[in-house]
Amino acid sequence: MSYPETKKQNITDTYFGTVVNDPYRWLEDDRSAETKAWVKAQNEVTQAYLSKIPYRDAIKARLTKIMDYEKFSQPFKEGEYTYYYKNDGLQNQSILYRQKEGAAAEVFLDPNTFSKDATTSLAGVDFSKDGSLVAYRLSGGGSDWNDAVVMKAADKTIIGDTLKDIKFSGIAWHGNKGFYYSTYDKPTEGSQLSGLTQYHKLYYHELGTAQQTDKLIFGGDQTPRRYIGAGLTEDERYLVISAANSTSGNELYIKDLSVEGSAIIPVVSNFDKDHSVIDNVGSKLYIYTTLNAPNGRIVTVDAANPGVANWKDLIKETKDVLSPSTGGGKIFANYIKDAVSMVLQFDRNGKLEHEIALPGIGTAGGFSSKEHEKELYFIFTSYVYPTTIFKYSVNSGKSEVYKKPNVAFDPAKYESKQVFYTSKDGTKVPMIITYKKGVVLNGKNPTLLYGYGGFNVSLTPAFSTSVLVLLEQGAVYAVPNLRGGGEYGEKWHLAGTKLQKQNVFDDFIAAAEYLIAQKYTAKDYLAIMGGSNGGLLVGATMIQRPELFKVALPAVGVMDMLRYHKFTAGAGWSFDYGTAEESKEMFEYIYRYSPVHALKKGVKYPATLVSTADHDDRVVPAHSFKFAATLQDCQAGEAPVLISIQTNSGHGAGKPTDKAIEETADKWAFLLYNMGLSYQ
Repeated sequence: MSYPETKKQNITDTYFGTVVNDPYRWLEDDRSAETKAWVKAQNEVTQAYLSKIPYRDAIKARLTKIMDYEKFSQPFKEGEYTYYYKNDGLQNQSILYRQKEGAAAEVFLDPNTFSKDATTSLAGVDFSKDGSLVAYRLSGGGSDWNDAVVMKAADKTIIGDTLKDIKFSGIAWHGNKGFYYSTYDKPTEGSQLSGLTQYHKLYYHELGTAQQTDKLIFGGDQTPRRYIGAGLTEDERYLVISAANSTSGNELYIKDLSVEGSAIIPVVSNFDKDHSVIDNVGSKLYIYTTLNAPNGRIVTVDAANPGVANWKDLIKETKDVLSPSTGGGKIFANYIKDAVSMVLQFDRNGKLEHEIALPGIGTAGGFSSKEHEKELYFIFTSYVYPTTIFKYSVNSGKSEVYKKPNVAFDPAKYESKQVFYTSKDGTKVPMIITYKKGVVLNGKNPTLLYGYGGFNVSLTPAFSTSVLVLLEQGAVYAVPNLRGGGEYGEKWHLAGTKLQKQNVFDDFIAAAEYLIAQKYTAKDYLAIMGGSNGGLLVGATMIQRPELFKVALPAVGVMDMLRYHKFTAGAGWSFDYGTAEESKEMFEYIYRYSPVHALKKGVKYPATLVSTADHDDRVVPAHSFKFAATLQDCQAGEAPVLISIQTNSGHGAGKPTDKAIEETADKWAFLLYNMGLSYQ
C-alpha cells in the first residue's frame, strides 16, 4: 500500500523522567487546513481501495434491503396524546408521531427536515408534566453540543429564543414556567469540538427570558463538578441533583420545591458509590444505591433527614446486578443474570408481585410509565430475536405483543448459545456465540469478535440486521462479557480499570483463543471490532497479539492514553483509566498498552480499517488520526492500514441511516476481502 505522507514533528513530553515522542500532535488541531488536507488524502486512499472490492456494492444492497422495514419505539403518553417514533424503513432519521385516542396519527417532529443532509438529529424531547409544553434538543452532525427549542405542544408555536450550547443534559420542567438544564462554559482553548470541557453548571431557565439571564443553581466556582444532572420527582415536589467528577460514583442532593427559598440538602456528600432517587411518595424517597451493595439495592428515607444513616432497605442486594425503574406505582427490578435479563415487579412496600414472563433468553428494557398509567411498554431482544415491543398490565402481570418488526429473518435458521471460557488468570468469562445452524466447526468460518470492557457497561443480547448480513454468509458472531463491564457488578467493573486494565485485553485475547481452539475459526478468518473504549480494546489487543487476528476494525477509539484527558470531557474517564500524570507506576502501566505508543516498527499487523468522524466530540478524531498515521509508518506486512473519516458525523448518536449502511458495507467488505473470501 502507498499511503499519504504524514509529516513528523519533533515534539516530546517527559513523564517521570521518560521522554515520549509525539510526532503527529499537529493532527490534534481539527481546525487547521493541514489536518483537513490529511483527512481528504486519507479518505481518497481508503475509498480507492474499498471501491476495488468486487462485492462491496452487493453488501450495501443487501444491507439496504434487509434494513427496509418499519421500526417503532415504545409509545409514551404526554397530555392527551400518545407519542412514538417511527421509521418507515430507510428514512435517515426516525420521525416523532403523536395520536389522540380514536384519531389518526400525525407527524409531531420530523428530524429529516432539520437539515438538507439529515445530519441534524433529534437528541431528545422533554414535556412539561401536563404535556402542554415541550423542549426538544437538536444535535448538529452528531455533536454532544445541543440546542433546545421550546414550543407549545398543541399548535407547535415556538416560545422564546432557542437555547444554545447545552451538553450532557436533559430538560427538567418545573410546572409550565421554566426548566432546569446543565451545560459547560465554551472551551477557551482549541475548537468547540475538541476543547476541554471542565465543569458542568446547572441552570434554571424561565420561559420568555434571555438565556444569558438564566440562574445558576448548582456548580460553578462554589461547587465545581465535571458532571451535573437534574430531575424532578413526578409530583414535582423535589429537585434531585446528581453531581460527579468521573463516570463512576456521585453525590446526591435534593431541594424541596414546595417550600419557597428552601436550601439544597446533601443526601450523599462523596463520590464513592452510585446513587439515584427513583421515586417518592410524599416525603418518602426511594433511592437506588450501590453503597454497601456492589450489585445495587433500593432503600427508603424521609426527605427531612435523608442522610445515609437513616436509610432502610426496601429491596436488598442479590447476587445479580440491579437496574430499577418505576411505572404504574410499582417498582421494576431489572436484573442482569449472566448477561441476560430477569425482571421482577414489586409494590412500594417491597413486596414481590410478579416475575415478568419474557419470551426467551435475552434483553428486556423499558418498564417505565407515569404513576397513574396501569399499562406500560417494554422491549425484548436477543441476537436471534428481532426487537419487539410488548404491552404490559401492571395489575395482572400479563403482557402481549404490541409491535413486532416485519424483518426478513427466520430465527429457526440461527442459533445463539452462551459459553464460559477461562481467561489468562483463571477467571471464567461468559461469551454468547451466534451463527447459522449447520455451520461446521472446521476452523474456516469467518468470525467477528466484538467487545467493549469498560465503564460498567453491560453487553447484553441485541438483534442487529447489520450482523445478520454476515451471519447469512456463514459467519460466526461472538460477544464476550469482558471485565470492566457491568455484567457482574462493581467487582467485575473494577477488575478492568486502572492498574487492572490489562485484564480486559487478556479476556478478549482468551476469547479469540477459545474460538480457535473450539474450531469455530482460525487466525486467518478472525476479525475483531469495537468502538470508543472498545476501539481502545481492539487497538491494544491487535498490538499485543498481531499474529492472532486477520482483520481489526477499531472505531472512534481512545488511542492516545497519555493525552485522552486533555480533550472535551475526557478527564471524566480517569476513574476507569487513571492518568499519565497520576504516578510513575500509573504512567508506566498506561504507556505499555496505549495504542499510539505501543506500536513497533517491523511488525506485521492485521489488516486494519480505522473509523472515526470529524464531529466526534466525545472521543476526538485525533486519537484515530494519530493511531492510523503511526500504524501506517510501522506496518511491516502487506496488509492494508486504512482510515475512514466520516464528515458531519459524531460518536454515533443520530447517525443517518444512509451513512450507517455505507459504513457497515465498507467494514464487511474489508473484512471478507482481507480473509480472501467471496460474498454470495
